[in-house]
Amino acid sequence: MNQSNKKQGRPRSTQSHQAILQATLELLAEFGFDSMSIEAIASRAGVGKTTIYRRYSCKEELVADAIESVREEVVIPNTGSLWGDIEALIENSAQITLSPLGRKTVAMIISSASSNSQFAQIYWAKYLQPRRQAFAIVLERAKARNEVQANLDPGLVFDVMSGIMLYALIFQPTIESWECYVRRALHLFLTENSLADQKS
Repeated sequence: MNQSNKKQGRPRSTQSHQAILQATLELLAEFGFDSMSIEAIASRAGVGKTTIYRRYSCKEELVADAIESVREEVVIPNTGSLWGDIEALIENSAQITLSPLGRKTVAMIISSASSNSQFAQIYWAKYLQPRRQAFAIVLERAKARNEVQANLDPGLVFDVMSGIMLYALIFQPTIESWECYVRRALHLFLTENSLADQKS
């Protein structure tokens, strides 16, 4: 009897969770981070507040999870060369970021992080920092192949790459594609960084 109840409860639990995430995204798009509440999310999802608080300690954590639930993961490539890996990352990011859903989720992240420092900290720790650490593998491989300087900071490269991608997403290049602009900017940064290291 108990096992049967548990089996029946799992689908409802999954459905409730999906309803919570969907309600969060809808209210975030309609009212923005600061104007939405856990009460409104619970009401829209058709669940009690306690159901939400059993999964999430705060609104910031819930919003971070809701946004990530519709974002595709960037796969860390291993093509055998730094620029092959960079090219693969640019192409993968373009497919994810330049879609209507991708643009919408990026806008939600920027808006929420700009208005709420706790959300920014949670999103950074839970989602961005692991991606930075995963990207570091690309640079470590490149260092082992003597493609870049040994003291090149992987975190800085990731941050610069992310900044360039976001800038080009908001202020779209007019004379070239998003991919070409990002590729050209990264090439300039990495080339100049290597030259500076060699001269010092």
